[in-house]
Amino acid sequence: MESVGNWVKKKATERHKKAEVMIAGEQLRLRLHDVKLIKDRRYHLRTYPNCFVAQELTDWLIDRKEVPDRETAVQLMQHLMAYNIVHHVCDKHSKYKDAKLLYRFRQDDGTFPFNIEVKVFMRGQSLYEQLIAAKDTIMKEQEENGVKYQRAFPGFQMIDWLLYNGETPNRKEAVELCRALLEHGIIQHVALRHHFFDSGLLYQFCINFRRRRRLAELLSDSENEGVPSVQESSDSPFTLRKASPEEGNTSFLSVQPNKEIKVVSAVRRTSLTPVPSGPGGYFPIPPSLNSTALVKCNPKSVLKGKITSAELLSPGAPYIKKVVTIIGDAVGWGFVVRGGSPCHVQAVDPGGPAAAAGIKAGQFVLQVNGTCVLNLDYQSISKMIMTGPRILVLEVMEAFELRD
Repeated sequence: MESVGNWVKKKATERHKKAEVMIAGEQLRLRLHDVKLIKDRRYHLRTYPNCFVAQELTDWLIDRKEVPDRETAVQLMQHLMAYNIVHHVCDKHSKYKDAKLLYRFRQDDGTFPFNIEVKVFMRGQSLYEQLIAAKDTIMKEQEENGVKYQRAFPGFQMIDWLLYNGETPNRKEAVELCRALLEHGIIQHVALRHHFFDSGLLYQFCINFRRRRRLAELLSDSENEGVPSVQESSDSPFTLRKASPEEGNTSFLSVQPNKEIKVVSAVRRTSLTPVPSGPGGYFPIPPSLNSTALVKCNPKSVLKGKITSAELLSPGAPYIKKVVTIIGDAVGWGFVVRGGSPCHVQAVDPGGPAAAAGIKAGQFVLQVNGTCVLNLDYQSISKMIMTGPRILVLEVMEAFELRD
């Protein structure tokens, strides 16, 4: 019988895959609307709104070099059908056919099965598109504490905009919406110091929703499903998915939590087996790599003091929840977890996926792929991350400044 742990991991993997396909599918849907391939169509004396013809879409995909041939186009669209992104208008065909048949995105007819995370993401994407398209958008170059930020907006202006455009019925719900967007990593304070407030504090969208994902990646991810290479002896997400050390140009400070300061070469993350040295361990640099770029590493914990789980979750505590999705690259995710009950992010590779997603040193780890990890030690969390899917969803908490 399948263990509970394997079942949870399997469900988390399926959920993250669907999220990635949903993002790419939504971008494709918007593009097809822009080029008018999606429109109301009439067939057998009946009008079907917001549809596309399969053959026309195949021609378009080949013409835009999204796919090399018609067979690949069919595979791609079948993949979207398998994840309930696209369906036949009458649901008569379970398979996608390169023919004069009408298909529709479930987002266009309201049949897409949403969960809370997807709903927040889609709401954020919709707001982003409206704000970008607006002639007099509130996203402008703004200045806070002497620093200028591009496409930023004051909190109160976002609330006013939501009310004026009928997105929310009152200011309270508008603030709740913006806080949900912040907690799910859609928007953030420009200096990452505040939660969302109906005030003059400046905020920005964290995600460029218009960055187009390659549709071919959907098929390649599907083909490579379930074949990651894992180093069982490693205890850090830095060391995952790398068969042999390579020299590169990504700098990272190797951290050892003891009283000495280690001096290490700045090299690319590798799958070197960590040498135990105290509770954290560190990654030695091979003598064959002669790098002249030497950096000093702070061995102490990044936390200012011991924080218990009860203190972290107590009402009124100056901490903010955030949900962060990290897509691992060929060498891992780019961060180190240390401590226990609760664990925290000890270090982040400035050139890695975690840094790009918004993970910062000092954040506390609450959940990994939907599983609460408050009572686990860092070894257990690291193992959970390394043996899980490439797309990692973390729920973290970080300190923020309370306003007067």
